[in-house]
Amino acid sequence: MPSHRQAGLARLYGASALACLFACVPVNVPVLAQEIGDMAASVPAGSQMLLAADTLVYDNDNNTVTAVGGVQIDYGGNRLVAQRVEYDRNTKRLVASGNVAVVNSDGTKIYSQHVDITDDFADGFVNALRVETVDKAYFAAESAERMGGVLTTFHNGVYTACEPCEDKPDKAPTWRIKARKIIWNGEKKTVRFENSNFEFFGFPLAYLPAFEIADPTVKRKSGFLIPGIAYKSDLGVGIKVPYYFALSPTYDLTVTGSGYTKQGFLGEAEWRQRFNNGQYSLKIAGIRQQDPDEFIDSNGHNVDSGAPGDPNKFRGMMGTKGQFAINPRWDFGWDVLLQSDKNFSRTYAIEDFNDYVHQSSIYLTGLNGRNYFDVRAMRFEVQENTLASDPTARSAKQPWVLPSLDYAYIPDMAVAGGQLSFNVNARAISRDRLDTALANSADPSSINNVRGIEGQSGRLTAEAEWKRTFTTDGGLLLTPLLALRGDASYLNASSGSLAAVNQMATNLGVSDDLDSSLARYMATAGFEMRWPVLFSMPSSSHILEPMAQVFVRPNEQYVGGLAVPNEDAQSFVFDATTLFERDKFSGYDRMEGGSRANVGLRYSGAYDNGWSTNALFGQSYQLGGQNSFAAPDLVNVGAYSGLETSTSDYVGLVGFNSPSGFSGSISGRLDEQTFEVRRAEVKAAYSGLPISLSAKYAFIQAQPLYGFETDRHEVTLGASTHLAENWRVFGTGTYDLEQSVLVKDGVGFAYNDSCFTYLMTFSETRDLDTKEVSQNIGFNLSFRTLGDFGSSQSSIDTIQ
Repeated sequence: MPSHRQAGLARLYGASALACLFACVPVNVPVLAQEIGDMAASVPAGSQMLLAADTLVYDNDNNTVTAVGGVQIDYGGNRLVAQRVEYDRNTKRLVASGNVAVVNSDGTKIYSQHVDITDDFADGFVNALRVETVDKAYFAAESAERMGGVLTTFHNGVYTACEPCEDKPDKAPTWRIKARKIIWNGEKKTVRFENSNFEFFGFPLAYLPAFEIADPTVKRKSGFLIPGIAYKSDLGVGIKVPYYFALSPTYDLTVTGSGYTKQGFLGEAEWRQRFNNGQYSLKIAGIRQQDPDEFIDSNGHNVDSGAPGDPNKFRGMMGTKGQFAINPRWDFGWDVLLQSDKNFSRTYAIEDFNDYVHQSSIYLTGLNGRNYFDVRAMRFEVQENTLASDPTARSAKQPWVLPSLDYAYIPDMAVAGGQLSFNVNARAISRDRLDTALANSADPSSINNVRGIEGQSGRLTAEAEWKRTFTTDGGLLLTPLLALRGDASYLNASSGSLAAVNQMATNLGVSDDLDSSLARYMATAGFEMRWPVLFSMPSSSHILEPMAQVFVRPNEQYVGGLAVPNEDAQSFVFDATTLFERDKFSGYDRMEGGSRANVGLRYSGAYDNGWSTNALFGQSYQLGGQNSFAAPDLVNVGAYSGLETSTSDYVGLVGFNSPSGFSGSISGRLDEQTFEVRRAEVKAAYSGLPISLSAKYAFIQAQPLYGFETDRHEVTLGASTHLAENWRVFGTGTYDLEQSVLVKDGVGFAYNDSCFTYLMTFSETRDLDTKEVSQNIGFNLSFRTLGDFGSSQSSIDTIQ
């Protein structure tokens, strides 16, 4: 008898809407996950039968041949193994008995004690059989018969995709379907279950009078797909029911209807088409919202539908993706999202288009040997939950990039014994709204950041670099480097942008010579020295690598004022990973000038017990010329970076890994005089059975001119534990120490085995300004070969 524990598990699963999974039957699944294969596959014409047995008995009177003992018959890729096989020449039938095994040409295995089939393996009758497919799907029945090579009927049959337990072969699988009759129609390409029960851990949960799925040999068939369920605090409970149209072998259509208790009916349709050289898809969705005021925030603003009481309740989107191979070297594609408002796709979780930042682009890419080419037009859709009129809103301030071009080439042949490389970058930008940041949100004149110019701008950059590494007898690695770069750009700024730049220049006390066009260059001569030294000990080995770089170059042109817009070099972090970069700026709009030296020490260690360690520590020095990081630009990217002084802050990294699954790292930046911590990140993790843990602490000191008025402290903790062999409970949380707010948190539990996955999650997010809480429930059931039910995505990131 099943244990009480099994009964409890089954009830828990059932309470999680297993009944809902089959409430919509009959269901046609377009892809039954595994192929069952023909129980009796047809044999190619002209095939010869090969027979091996201990004894052959010929009965001329009855016109039969009997093989006894270790019988093996191979015929047209099919194989039959049994203790006894009798062949009747009159009826042309094979009757096999005693541990019979039939292996079809497709790999399907049939086990029985008695098999009666025709000599062409087309028709037959089997008692007490078990069928195992190549993809580990299983059928069993008291008896089965195949007629006309088309129709197979299983009597008192069982189907599951769960592998039998080796230790307890009689133990009930996680799930199975028991049916009085299973009819497999090879002509109609369907499998029908009649008078069936769905069982979980041996307990019946749902009675299904009749339902039908697609023939396992058919990968695409029209019909209802497995429904889904979701919950969001502003949408309510949602039920999603998709219907699939298999219109042809190369194109199909999926139509989905979703009902939300708070917002009404959402309709979706997705068209997909495949060609010999590529594919594309088109998705549309729309809803006439039942209660838009559910989106009203604490300030009375409806962040998703305009002002409260907005009569325009309709929201919708259209998205399309495609990629085509023009030839083996060139690809053309696109990913475009259009929607009625900035965050419709994220609010309603439209699959493939619900990222917080979605990049819409049309592109052409080429790759051939050491040549790379990419040109694309793009725009970033920021799907934020913020009013467009909010000064911090980003969605309406994103530019159109028309276009962006990258080309890279490395010649196959060495030049003067070294490697030569070329890079070209170009971009043209158009922005409809000025993007500024205020030091005081109540004072429009307190501009300390102009992150984007309203108007049009463009830039063309070409760069060449040569370097060669020499190794001395003592192991010293010497690498000379030469680089040359040239830029040309233009700018057509609006009057509002010019006024904002002038105000920022006044606030900072610098010039505001925003040029309509300019050209600049940068020539660099560099030299790098590395000396890796290996220390071997009885139980470990260690490598110490002192490293130094010197770059000699002129000053960055137009530095010290606000002449050059900065669009692609706004994100800047100076840490151990960027210490030895020739140009530490993240993009092309800024270029590092003046002579600079980078000095550091690398270390790595490996121990016989499986431990490993690594470290890096160093500093950078401005040797001559004007320091690019000390000069302001439109976003003050160098302010508080740790490089704005002639002697930089110290940067370091220390990490370790252990064979037991424990790992950790500490990285940060320290003031070059006081050793005060300017930036820090601490990570620790343990991964093992039965528990996994992770912890992260991040600190960034205030950077007022860079747009961050206060210190940032944040702690993230996560844990996961296995309560039993297949059960797992997990949770995560992020806490803002500066504002004393639990930014987000979530818990969940999951069950997972070879044929079934169960996941339930609950999460909350809090707005840092309003402290409003948004709740989300994620729920998913996945049955191998049958499909998924529940939310398409988990509401929180699970810990592995």
